[in-house]
Amino acid sequence: MATYRIPAGPHHDFDTARRAVTTGLDVDPAAELLHRDWIRLEAAHGNRHGLHTTITRVQQVNRDLDCSLEMETTQLIDERLNGSAQARPYARCCSRSVRERPTGRR
Repeated sequence: MATYRIPAGPHHDFDTARRAVTTGLDVDPAAELLHRDWIRLEAAHGNRHGLHTTITRVQQVNRDLDCSLEMETTQLIDERLNGSAQARPYARCCSRSVRERPTGRR
């Protein structure tokens, strides 16, 4: 439901998408797929504070479970915080993370 309601278009409805995500997370708070939907929702809504809150929550859930974030979640977080992968060709072609990218200063 959330992925159907988040994108712009005739079915766009942030409130319904948010209810779908929170209902799912009430049932399974560790569902990383639902956390990704929530990240997409907050980013699409332009809610930077909500985006950071959501990222912090999924990271805390995974710490509590003593497991790493899924690759797709890590990539989504990086894209939403640092811009799209298309806007950062260096990040796509190199094995280092964007945060490790040289700044050009010596």
